[in-house]
Amino acid sequence: MNIVVLVKQVPDTYSERKLADSDHTLDRDSTDAVIDEINERSVEAALLLKEAQGGEVTVVSMGPDRATEAIRKALSMGADKAVHLSDEALHGSCAVQTAKALAKVIGTVEGVDLIIAGNEASDGRTGAVPAMVAEVLGIPALTHAQALAVEGTTVTVTRGTDDGITKLTAELPALVSTGEKLNEPRYPSFKGIMAAKKKPVTTLTLADAGIDPSEVGLANALTSVEQASPKPPKSGGEKIEDEGDGGSKIAAYLVGQKII
Repeated sequence: MNIVVLVKQVPDTYSERKLADSDHTLDRDSTDAVIDEINERSVEAALLLKEAQGGEVTVVSMGPDRATEAIRKALSMGADKAVHLSDEALHGSCAVQTAKALAKVIGTVEGVDLIIAGNEASDGRTGAVPAMVAEVLGIPALTHAQALAVEGTTVTVTRGTDDGITKLTAELPALVSTGEKLNEPRYPSFKGIMAAKKKPVTTLTLADAGIDPSEVGLANALTSVEQASPKPPKSGGEKIEDEGDGGSKIAAYLVGQKII
């Protein structure tokens, strides 16, 4: 089974994240960058399938040069190879442009049976790119997977909803997006870290992937940020002294805030 895993490098959740003053896009150089945690679960799901059924796991990523750090993390976990789409013209691409570009890159990988991606990236949280990629490729999308199994040419996903448990099935090739409850990703071993340094990473430009520059980038994006301002600091709360009428004072405060 040949599996592609979509991986993204994102700003560390515990570091300060901000938008660039020039174009209101994410300022990636001002913060520490890591592989998105949900992508580690996607890689783990792919590796479990490979260990059970054989095959190959290819990491596909789109981002600046430093995204190779996230790619190497996935390779150190056990992925076999990677394809990295890196081009300055990609800066500011919207979700639709990203999905189309990723679909082009996936097309450079031969014999793909299954694509696994995280439900949403922690930096943008559009939660739409996996389904968009599937739409562009013309394959089924099984989203929000909490469990994943493949038998023969059939992939089955278990998804938890407010109404209970839902099972989705589709014939391969297909795309599956994973949730946080899917698994616990493994830690790379020292042997895996050393082996990752020798695994092949193919870096593609837009021209290499057959993508026209007019199809990507902030100037051609369908969405953009026009204005942004820092989140205001939290203000102090209102202290109520209970002199036997504390309940009434709290109720009056809630009414004033239109909470009740």
